[in-house]
Amino acid sequence: MKSIDPTIAAVVRQQTGVAWSIARRLCAEGRVTINGERCLDPAARVAPGATVSVDRQAPKLRTGPLAESAIVFYDRDVVVVDKPVGMLSVAYEPGDKETLADYTRTLLRRMGGCGADAKLGVVHRLDKDTTGLMVFARTARAQRELAAQFRAHTIDRVYHAIAHGAVTATRVESDLVLDRGDGLRGSYGHFKRPKGDAPPEAKRSITHIRPIAALAGATLVECILETGRQHQIRIHLSELGHPLVGETVYIRDYPGSKIDALRPMLHARTLGFVHPRTGERILFERDAPDDFQAMVKSLRSARR
Repeated sequence: MKSIDPTIAAVVRQQTGVAWSIARRLCAEGRVTINGERCLDPAARVAPGATVSVDRQAPKLRTGPLAESAIVFYDRDVVVVDKPVGMLSVAYEPGDKETLADYTRTLLRRMGGCGADAKLGVVHRLDKDTTGLMVFARTARAQRELAAQFRAHTIDRVYHAIAHGAVTATRVESDLVLDRGDGLRGSYGHFKRPKGDAPPEAKRSITHIRPIAALAGATLVECILETGRQHQIRIHLSELGHPLVGETVYIRDYPGSKIDALRPMLHARTLGFVHPRTGERILFERDAPDDFQAMVKSLRSARR
């Protein structure tokens, strides 16, 4: 197996000693070049012999936090958004700002969408470093209708992920609890021998996993959610022995060689639901962002 070239963020971190988050931000702000060319993608690979330069005083590249192209669909009832990496979906604590919900409202206002000043209704979330499709409700009725669909597990949700090791097709069903016995979320009975039935607060969770492509030390997989619990895909893949590439929480017991990444490689690719007003079933798809695709390309090349 070929060695994998380091990411530009890894080189920046090695040169400057800054944290991963700062290394990634320096790239995104346009303050890092490879052979004199600005590189905005922190996951881009640096070929042997390339010159990486970091100028922390260089003018910051001015880009909006959420491009208009991130609005996949909107009408008076709902808005579907392609969430970028590193952005909170919604405020989790008082004082949380610069969320996807905030930026989406700003974009709708700029685009002249009716009711753009109304607060967006939350019906589901994505982790800060997970990318992909989310839907917000724009009316109380739409929020009730969509929330009911999520509770009934009739929403179409397909994720792409890069997981360590050789993953085979399987269906995972477990009861997720807040503490599996070592302080982490996880499946009841996985970490510690179960004592009787799962507790009442446990959440039944089902994930369908299918390999798409074999990579160097990893697999590109499709994960279809039958239920949608917090961290469900990350937990189920980890407990199968195949934690996400870039995983930092559910990987402590993984004995294999870990592949470095700036975030867990997880992307919400497909989202489908029944429109709360028209009754029409609508489906949206968005390809994974550049950092995800760069990781796939790099690991595919390294396997040859």
